[in-house]
Amino acid sequence: MSVAAPPSYDKNIVERRRVPRNADVSRTLRMARGRLTSGSGIEPRFDRELLLQHAQALKSCAVVMPLPILLIGFGLMSFLGNEIAALWVAIAVAGYAVLYLITRDFRSLGDQPVDAVQWNRRFLVGHFAAGAGWAYLAAVGCEACGPLRFEIFQLAVLLIAVAMTAMVSSTLRGGVVAAFLPLIAVLVFKMADEAEPIAIVMRAVIIGAVPFFTFVAEHLRRISIERMRHQAEKDELIAELDTARVISDEARRRAEEANLAKSRFLATMSHELRTPLNAILGFSEVIAKEILGPIGNPTYKDYVQDINASGQHLLDLINEILDLSRVEAGRYALDEEAVDLSRIARDCLAYVQLKTEAKGIVLQIQFEPELPQLWADERSIRQIILNLLSNAVKFTPRGGTITIRVGWTAGGGQYVSIRDTGPGIPEEEIPIVLSSFGQGSIAIKSAEQGTGLGLPIVQALVHLHDGEFVLKSRLREGTETIAIFPHARVLEVMPAYQDMV
Repeated sequence: MSVAAPPSYDKNIVERRRVPRNADVSRTLRMARGRLTSGSGIEPRFDRELLLQHAQALKSCAVVMPLPILLIGFGLMSFLGNEIAALWVAIAVAGYAVLYLITRDFRSLGDQPVDAVQWNRRFLVGHFAAGAGWAYLAAVGCEACGPLRFEIFQLAVLLIAVAMTAMVSSTLRGGVVAAFLPLIAVLVFKMADEAEPIAIVMRAVIIGAVPFFTFVAEHLRRISIERMRHQAEKDELIAELDTARVISDEARRRAEEANLAKSRFLATMSHELRTPLNAILGFSEVIAKEILGPIGNPTYKDYVQDINASGQHLLDLINEILDLSRVEAGRYALDEEAVDLSRIARDCLAYVQLKTEAKGIVLQIQFEPELPQLWADERSIRQIILNLLSNAVKFTPRGGTITIRVGWTAGGGQYVSIRDTGPGIPEEEIPIVLSSFGQGSIAIKSAEQGTGLGLPIVQALVHLHDGEFVLKSRLREGTETIAIFPHARVLEVMPAYQDMV
């Protein structure tokens, strides 16, 4: 049975209040308050559990308890005769009947709230009644028996009774003392009139066994309390973990829904966002080139060129956002075909050649000859290489070097590597630049205008091709970006089939 506090959450309506930082302190204060308000000095939730365990133990013993009583009765018949033996059996059965009636009344309550202190007293009264039979056994004597024969019988029976009671009532504090308090009183009274030293020692052993087994019972009780405390802590921890899991699942579900809604919104807004920008770009270009007539004021012409440049930058930003949103929404379809990775890389170099010449950047090309074709989406491969080349040109200082390599991987795949001699990226900022809209500190200070979406788009497109994107960089040593495509996408050339002559 669990004794942990029931979890106070609803799996359908999740409580989102912030967990206080001093939860451990609050738990300790609750436990201390419970011990102070409890009559037994332990948490109130454990009092009922201890009583339940005690009642369960008594119920289990009720089946076998008549057997030892009858056996002891038969033993008494050989010493004291039938009448005294029958009287003792009647007293013992009546005392245990009182205890079992109390146990039955307690178990009939079920899950109803109980007064632990009151029921603890009732159980002690029941054990006191059950101990009346053992006190009567210690009070009787056998003068006609041989020397110490009956005393040895009493010693054995009473020691067994004390040990058995200690095991059964270990979860009830004071149960051993309540059961054998009448026995101790009888033995002390008889010791005062006893002249035989051995008999006195035997009775002293029985009296000493009561506190000893009381200590054993208390030790077992503390072990039970400790076990229940550990079980309660485990149940509370499980409840807290379950609550945290429910909250986490709910938060993740809402975040996924929000992210999916955002991605779907942006993916479907392509036409609405691009149409006005195309008009701005088209009309500003017509005005800038004075196709319909001269402007007249050169300042207006500069303004129009700025409008065109700003519109072009905004269109590039929108295109990147839409591309990334389509990938995240799962709506980016690959039009796969056999492509030549080296040819696409050479075409992309032509797009950035003017910028490299303007900055005096040296381009070094290292292409593996006779590479087989790759099964991929040409538009995506072109965008991957263009984004990487644009970043390299953007961050490479005047007079620097950019090296582009296309070749084989160790696993039989193909790769595109672009290395620059720029300022590099601090190691702790690499996860930032790979995140959406993330930019490193050096990029913010010295780079040209950017959106922070180039590398995330590259990473997403490479993953769509079942590949791997690697970014290596060190401060003041430059940056290397590598797009790796797996061996499964390489189209191997099959040898020509020759008919057998």
